[in-house]
Amino acid sequence: MKINSVAVLGAGAVGAYFVYGLADKKDIDFCVVAKGERKERLEKCGITVDDKKQTRVFYPAIKTPEEAHGVDLLLVAVKYTGLDAALEDIRAIAAPNTIVMSLLNGVDSEEKIGTVIDPAQILYSLMRIGSERKVKDDGSSVVTFDPTLGWGVYLGEKGSPEKSGRVIAVEELLKDTPCNTYFMEDIVLDQWNKYISNICFNIPQAVLGLPFGAYRDSEHLEYIRRKLYEESSSVAAAYGITVEDPAKKWGKVVPSARFSTLQDLDAGRHTEIDMFAGVLIDKAREKGISVPFAEYSYHAIKALEEKNDGKFTY
Repeated sequence: MKINSVAVLGAGAVGAYFVYGLADKKDIDFCVVAKGERKERLEKCGITVDDKKQTRVFYPAIKTPEEAHGVDLLLVAVKYTGLDAALEDIRAIAAPNTIVMSLLNGVDSEEKIGTVIDPAQILYSLMRIGSERKVKDDGSSVVTFDPTLGWGVYLGEKGSPEKSGRVIAVEELLKDTPCNTYFMEDIVLDQWNKYISNICFNIPQAVLGLPFGAYRDSEHLEYIRRKLYEESSSVAAAYGITVEDPAKKWGKVVPSARFSTLQDLDAGRHTEIDMFAGVLIDKAREKGISVPFAEYSYHAIKALEEKNDGKFTY
């Protein structure tokens, strides 16, 4: 199996990582999928990536979903808030031969995508990448990330510890590019690990507007983090998933770090709180589990979004 054509749907903080890695690769047909005004803007402004050493503007081919139909690999990198609207585009792009990888946070995007394509086409994956997207005055954006962190795309087959031909094909595609791959024998467990880590660290700092270092310096913020871990790990256990406290694995994060939810609020954007706390609340309800800290956090972030929307200009 060899991947000869790749499409990226969503060229934000995650999608730009693959533009950075694949746009210059000579032996593949690579494109970013967009339509309407977004397509025109990307064609005009390109995609700007700052890797801490240099800033480059990439001008990959921009294709409509119909033009991208039948690619060998589709990388879905839209925000969770845009996934429902992107489902018809995914349906238009994917042919029976297309491998589809969802690079979204959370634990339910594959379920959603599997409602519009054959679920067997989905290769499970997740992203770990320290990136940030900032929008410029002209509507274009700059994505900044640090490749020296060594993070990248983690992938594997759902329900199998074996490295499949699809996994090997993606590894071969990204070999000798700046994009790192990591094979996971239990990719679903890894997705839950990241999901709960996001709930524990993304949400409390966003509610209070505090940087990462506050988790070490404030017993109160740490208390909230720990309670969210206890709730989310209980929900995971009800689904047969055992997740350790992620606090042990966050040692190299700089104290000033502001994760995606807080970044969104800082920029006046809506967040992915529905994917984080919203999905957790739904899954907890299905199992009869109480998650009061998650419920509070969900409504607190929603109120902050309303504030950014100008609802409270009294």
